[in-house]
Amino acid sequence: MPDQIKVRREKGKIWSHVRKKLIYETPEETVRQEYLCILVNEYGFSLDQIDEEVSVPGERGTKDARADFVVWRTPEDKRDGKTDLIVVECKADNVAIDQKVYVQGSNYAQYERAKFFVTHNRRSTKYWKVDLTKRAPNYSEIKDIPHADASDKEIEELLSKLKPFEGKEFAELLHACHNVIRNNEHLDPAAAFDEIAKILFVKVWVERRLKEKRERKNLFTVEFLKSQVSKNPIQTLFEDTKDAYKADKIFDDNEYINLRPATVEAIVKKLETYNLSETSEDVKGIAFERFLGQTFRGEIGQFFTPRPIVEFMIRMMNPQEGDTICDPASGSGGFLIRFFEIVREKIAADEDREYQEFAAELATKKYSTPKKAELLRKKDEERRQALDPVSDPEVPASLRARSRVWKLSNTCIYGTDANDRMARTSKMNMIMHGDGHGGVHHHNGLLNVNGIFEERFNLILTNPPFGANVSDDNVVLPSDIAVSAAARSRYKAQFGKKYDEAVARVGAAEGKSILSLFHLPRTGRIKTELLFIERCIDLLQPGGRLGIVLPEGVFNNPSLVYVREFCENRAFIRAVISLPQETFFSSGASVKASLLFLQKFTEKEQADFNAKHAKAHAEVETKHAAAIAAETKRMEKAIAAANKARDAEQRKVLQRELADYEKRMADTIVAETRALLKERFPYPIFLYEADKVGITATGDPDQNELYPNDNIPPGIEKTCLELYQEFRRNPKTFLLTEATQ
Repeated sequence: MPDQIKVRREKGKIWSHVRKKLIYETPEETVRQEYLCILVNEYGFSLDQIDEEVSVPGERGTKDARADFVVWRTPEDKRDGKTDLIVVECKADNVAIDQKVYVQGSNYAQYERAKFFVTHNRRSTKYWKVDLTKRAPNYSEIKDIPHADASDKEIEELLSKLKPFEGKEFAELLHACHNVIRNNEHLDPAAAFDEIAKILFVKVWVERRLKEKRERKNLFTVEFLKSQVSKNPIQTLFEDTKDAYKADKIFDDNEYINLRPATVEAIVKKLETYNLSETSEDVKGIAFERFLGQTFRGEIGQFFTPRPIVEFMIRMMNPQEGDTICDPASGSGGFLIRFFEIVREKIAADEDREYQEFAAELATKKYSTPKKAELLRKKDEERRQALDPVSDPEVPASLRARSRVWKLSNTCIYGTDANDRMARTSKMNMIMHGDGHGGVHHHNGLLNVNGIFEERFNLILTNPPFGANVSDDNVVLPSDIAVSAAARSRYKAQFGKKYDEAVARVGAAEGKSILSLFHLPRTGRIKTELLFIERCIDLLQPGGRLGIVLPEGVFNNPSLVYVREFCENRAFIRAVISLPQETFFSSGASVKASLLFLQKFTEKEQADFNAKHAKAHAEVETKHAAAIAAETKRMEKAIAAANKARDAEQRKVLQRELADYEKRMADTIVAETRALLKERFPYPIFLYEADKVGITATGDPDQNELYPNDNIPPGIEKTCLELYQEFRRNPKTFLLTEATQ
């Protein structure tokens, strides 16, 4: 094993161990020298097996092409001029590792006759094999490159295996672990899932410690577990994991791993060879969701919104940095996760753009080379800090405040779920996707908790539970309003008076029905999805936007007119998208659903609406006043006559007729007021009936007409999303088209 090396810096320069000289430290040079340490310290290559900045003549028709590193199998191979084994292409963090870089690395490897190449920056490291018997480009992604002491057999095994850790295999791996628990411990699927969740969290924590170099030895191995004198070493690791995530309350303090040592070892053995930290977040996330969807059906399956529907709804919202999102029925966290991913991508693109513009402008300045390198390093460090998720809770607050991604993860994403398993699952799912889990709580989504209260969010996306009822029997319990002193202090400092008022509203309802907090209920019982409509509108800031999955009956059932009018009185209905009947079959739900998108009135818009509503209502009342008064007087006179004649039966008939007349006229006034209001407060609504939405009844991928993708149905010139965007820009063109048809 060669001696360990480390990065050395001196007065704006960085030491090249291979070239044996100090070089001006640019962002790309930093990445290069840090990766050299990995090649030596982790893969075991010696410096005399490596060359740096190797000219690759002929590549791209230029003499300036250079490979960052080439690595030989042995020092003797290098000395004797034999072909090398590995080519490494490093990029600064602001340069995307994409198809162009893969082709570049492949071309370098083909020229050097190397069997392996690596593409690397701090965001992404990928390993590739090259088939030298075929013409370029000819490369495939693999799991890793060989270590210095790899045997011929081990190298051939690496070459023979494509990268195994794709979503399908990860899902199968999780299923295998799940089955080990079920078979060995005889637990039901849900209980077995809870145990695999705990062990996965331990693995995530161990890998985080390794990645941050706070732990040199991998503790998540069968070898380590067997070496411990403790009777239950996995529980010790679990306690450490709980402590690391204690602020998130993912696990109860008294919770432990309910598995026998042999079962734990069998699971660890299956998982220990895989590195979740180096597996792309999307692969982990998709696999985890596939595992969840296949493990839970029926009652639990309702918590899973198909990915194509999540993607479409998020794209309809077009989230931006600074938006705050809430899902009050967060389930597996799909909406929150995709929000996090999209906004993080936009932040990264913005930081990269700023860096490139800075570098281009700097190139025009008459600064010295050392000065330019210093300024580039400083700008790159600012960019890195902005993109650092800062997952380590021990990092000072001053550093966290510099990170745009940390702010996104910790101040912009909130969710609740009344099911403790799903709340925990959504946290894990978000961690698998890169974080943002801190704002998710196990709590009744209809009630205020911590940072979730009225008029807090400008985006809400949710798929609330369908079909169940909330009744007078559902009361606000003491546990629903219990807040620790530390939490109360934290949220009061963050949100001030509004937080105190939000807590007080729920506190005042303790012991009372939850329905007492809402306007929609007309009786002592109401469908859950209807109550969530009101809850979501309440949670929105003025001008905020809502996307919600609802049963189709909400849109066309005559008995629910009052619900539709409730929405119209508070928000613009922006779009209604009807989904196919089978959309949610794979999640265990058979109800036909539609998507409602609305935008809450601003204070000015609400005042304008209220004034026009009041004026229209007064006009309609005046219009019918004389006729109503005359008819009422006639009926009352007839009732008096029947009463005088002691004809009780006739009196009852007339009283019923009068009541029916008054109700009929009241309904008429409401309907005519609504019609008049729509004339005076007009706005267009986008309607779309979708046939193909990216998922079949069995949950398999399908053609998708909702948003631009690689599988749009034939005949679809513009997707639903594209049509909606055009409609929002200029609805008149759509209205004119309809008028001419």
